[in-house]
Amino acid sequence: MFIMLHTATGHGDAVSYAAPPGAEVGDGHATGERRFRGRNKGPAWRRSHDGPVTVVRLRLVPDPAARHRLEQLFAAGWSLKRALQRDARSRALAYQAGHHRRRSPAAAKQWRTRLGLSRDALERAAYRHLDASGHLKHHLSKAVGMHLADEVWTGVERHLFADASGRRHGMPGVGTWWGFKRIPGRARSHTRARKWETFRLHGTLAGHLAAYPSPGLSPGITPQQAASLPPGTSVLAQPRAPTPPQPPRGRGRGKGVWWEYDGPLTVVFAGGPDGCRGDLVVAVRLPQGTGQWPHLVHTLDDPDTWHKVDLVRRRAPSEPGGWVYEAHLMVLKAAYIPASTAARRAAAPSARRGGVDGNVSNLAVVSVPADSPTGTPDAPAASAGSVVSSRVTLPETERTRIARRERKWRGRRRALERSRRATNTTQYRLSKRQAKREHRRRAAGLPSKQVTVPGGPRDARTDGKPRRSHRHDFLSNAYLRLRAADTAAEQRAAQSRTTRARQIAAGLVGVHGPDLVVEDCDITTWFRLWGAACARFTPGMLITALRAECAAAGGRLLRASTRATALSQHCPCGRRTPKTLGVRTHHCPIEDGGCGLTGDRDLVAAALAAFVRFDDPDDSSTARVDFQVSRSVLCAGGPGLPGALTESTAPIPAPVTGTSGAGEGKAAAINPRTRRNRRQVGERAASARRTRTSTVPTPDEPPPPTWAGQVVAPGRHRPRTRLFNTPPNCGTR
Repeated sequence: MFIMLHTATGHGDAVSYAAPPGAEVGDGHATGERRFRGRNKGPAWRRSHDGPVTVVRLRLVPDPAARHRLEQLFAAGWSLKRALQRDARSRALAYQAGHHRRRSPAAAKQWRTRLGLSRDALERAAYRHLDASGHLKHHLSKAVGMHLADEVWTGVERHLFADASGRRHGMPGVGTWWGFKRIPGRARSHTRARKWETFRLHGTLAGHLAAYPSPGLSPGITPQQAASLPPGTSVLAQPRAPTPPQPPRGRGRGKGVWWEYDGPLTVVFAGGPDGCRGDLVVAVRLPQGTGQWPHLVHTLDDPDTWHKVDLVRRRAPSEPGGWVYEAHLMVLKAAYIPASTAARRAAAPSARRGGVDGNVSNLAVVSVPADSPTGTPDAPAASAGSVVSSRVTLPETERTRIARRERKWRGRRRALERSRRATNTTQYRLSKRQAKREHRRRAAGLPSKQVTVPGGPRDARTDGKPRRSHRHDFLSNAYLRLRAADTAAEQRAAQSRTTRARQIAAGLVGVHGPDLVVEDCDITTWFRLWGAACARFTPGMLITALRAECAAAGGRLLRASTRATALSQHCPCGRRTPKTLGVRTHHCPIEDGGCGLTGDRDLVAAALAAFVRFDDPDDSSTARVDFQVSRSVLCAGGPGLPGALTESTAPIPAPVTGTSGAGEGKAAAINPRTRRNRRQVGERAASARRTRTSTVPTPDEPPPPTWAGQVVAPGRHRPRTRLFNTPPNCGTR
């Protein structure tokens, strides 16, 4: 198509511009300059931020040629992202150096615009890098470069602008090659058909089932019929290395059209604009374990809900090249919930309120009926079995397995260090024993003996800094394989800990209900003091899983400030009972005006957390303990209450050994020999918190009374509530 565009020139000449077929011509583009896309004629589609989203991990099985292209694709993506990170860091440093240009918000904005600190500026920088390079456009498209620039801008934005809490992140840096594991894809268009610019998922679930059915299935079975089969029935029989499919011939022109393809699921990438090898086609291998097929039908049976595909890689020493490639498909649909899980969550008791006490080595949960009245001596408020307690600890078999995992981890670390020393002998000094042997040989006139593995420290300068950085060391193939195996073992251990936490959280919510309260503690402090024990039990992971399970069951896990409640320093009768961290038994002595309650410290604190009330559930500092209700429930608890606060009355069964692997990480039991050595040399084996108690009253606690200028003993001004195995008259006296 040839279009004549007339412009007002000095001589009245007409300037012609040849537009390509199908191009739209707008005003102001008569001189052949760069043209921009105009506004959309229809309303733009936007994804709701509150809408349901599910991510499905699809295993990619590339052939050798496709694997080579995937490696080149990640190498090109890493080169572009590293260049963008360096640009962003230099611009951020220049922005911080020009403090005189940031005296006002308007001046700071102008300074950022001048430096190019914006999302659009980084995207333009990515385009310039692609155009200036000679090879990146063979592998990357501008859409991929734009999304890589958006990822870099996210880190810069967190550094420049504070979040809702007023905190900012540090100066953005440059990542590493091993940390680059994700190439973001562009979302498909939900208003225009066949518009998916980067990684595309073609095929149907029915076509995948028709191509790889299990030998026991009837021919022509649909995905919905396969989902209704009894549990444990094999559905798929996929080969280990499936052949990548070819695009079908369509429209009578002999050209492959992927949009008409309905075979097995396949990920397709058109490549860069300068690429000459055609589409990158990678076959997909679906999970075929027990219970996986209903999940696949829920997420993959409707292609209209597919949103975007991200290309992800992870370390796997058993794979060629050491990487496993996955396609993370984002589906605009709620996650699949099995019928058994939905029934279990629906059966969770909603008429109970509970408290959680997280500890370094155990988790205590106590719940009471939510509608417990005040109660009277004639009409007790709760029955003997109304208070239910659970205690989660690591069994001895789990500790043994953790110790075995730790021994293997130490063995791999020693092998890695020995391999590094053997391949970089000039960067290490001789040990004392090796140096003495060398001195004796020289004194005897013998030739020097070559040392294959020096056992001394790293060759360093006088200030202790190594003369050559570790990143410049030569690493053997055995070292790389062993390091990849160590990484894979750590990933398996992390997955096992996550599974264990979810199973325990499901059991706790099923017994105590979804309405729980926990103290708002800083678990990072626990790791600084008791790192091995925390890594072994993972209390933070358990509480996080418990919060997610409570939300899924229709409740909520609230956090109460320790300064406002001090649960471990109070008795449910209202009396303050100070105790150090070394005291693990709660006792409220009668001779000091207490109620006589004796029980486990963690269970008593969890029981007290069940009576916490909030003025604002989103603000932990508004938490207050209702001692009046807790005192009445204790008074009417009956003879079963001391047992509930002493040991677990509803124990949560531990996950089956070999399926979850509680704490299969690198944290093992502390060596008793190390403890004895610390005591012998006089080191402090515990923090000062073990021997220090706080007597500062909480906001809900009145100040202690005084008599004749002296403070009365704590608790004597409070009503006395006695608790015995055979409860007496529960009146207040």
